[in-house]
Amino acid sequence: MKKHLLILLISSIVMSCVSPKVYKDLENKYADLKRENRRLIEQNEEIQSALTKAKNDLASLEQEYESAVNRRDQLENDVNALRSNLKNLKESYDALEENSSAAIAENSKKNRELLAELEAKEIALANENSRLQKLQKELEQRSQRVAELESLIAIKDQAMQDLKAAISNALIDFEGKGLTVEQRDGKVYVSMENKLLFQSGSWAVGEEGKRAVRQLGEVLAQNPEIDVLIEGHTDNVPYKGTGQVKGNWDLSTKRATAIVGILRENKDINPGNLTAAGRGEYAPVASNESAAGKARNRRIEVILTPKLDEITKLLNDM
Repeated sequence: MKKHLLILLISSIVMSCVSPKVYKDLENKYADLKRENRRLIEQNEEIQSALTKAKNDLASLEQEYESAVNRRDQLENDVNALRSNLKNLKESYDALEENSSAAIAENSKKNRELLAELEAKEIALANENSRLQKLQKELEQRSQRVAELESLIAIKDQAMQDLKAAISNALIDFEGKGLTVEQRDGKVYVSMENKLLFQSGSWAVGEEGKRAVRQLGEVLAQNPEIDVLIEGHTDNVPYKGTGQVKGNWDLSTKRATAIVGILRENKDINPGNLTAAGRGEYAPVASNESAAGKARNRRIEVILTPKLDEITKLLNDM
C-alpha cells in the first residue's frame, strides 16, 4: 500500500512539472522542428542535385575546352599551310616576273588574297586563344568549387561517422539491452527501448536509463554543432493510466521531455540544440501484431542532425 501511494505521489509531482503552456510550447517547437527537418531534407536533396549539376557542367566545360584546343591546333596548321603557300607563290612570282606580266598580275592577286586570308586566320587564332584562356580559367574555378563542395560533404559525413563511433563506444555497456546506434541519410539515430528507460505506463527514467542518457550527453556536449531531436514512441495499445496523461501521444511527449531533462543536467549542452517531441504509436519500426514488435516500437529515438550552413553558402556562391 505504501509502495502504491509512493508511486502515485511521484507520478503527481512529475505530471505537475509539465504545465499546459510548456506542453504547448513543446508541441510548437516540435512542429517547427518537423518543418526544419523537411527543410534539411529538401536542402540535402538540393545539395546533391547541385553537386550533380556542377559535375555535369564541369564535364561539359572540359569537353568544350578540348574542342577549343582542337580548333586552335587546326587554326595553327592552317596558318602554317598558308605561310608555306605564300612562300611558294613568292618564289613563283620572282620566277615569272621577267616572262609574263599577266602571270605577275595573277600571282599578285593570289598573293593579296592569301595575305588577307592569313590575316583573318591569325585574328581567328588570337580570338580562339583568348576564348581558350577564359574557358581554362572557368574550368579551374568550377573544378575548385566542385572539389570544395565534395570536401565539405565528405567532412560532414566523416563527422557523423565519428559521432556514431563515439556514441557507440560511450554506450557499449548497454549493447543487448535495447539500445542501437545507426547512421543513415546523413544523420545518426540512437534508439533506446522502454525496457532500458521506463516502467510500463510511466515516464520516470530508471537509474540504468539515466546512466545511458548521461553518457550520451557527454558525447553531445563535445559536438555543439549538432541538432538533437528526442522523439518518444509507443506501441498501439491504448494508455490506461489516470491523471494528466490523455493517451499514448501525451505519454510519448512526457517521456521525450524526461530525456531532455536528464540531458540538460549537462551544462555543456546548448539547450537551443535540444527538442522534445511525442510521436505516439504513429511511427512504428515493427509490427504491433507481436509482443517483440510492440517492444521495439516502445522506444525513445535521439536523432542527431549536422548543420549544413557552410554547404548552403558554397552552393549559393556557385
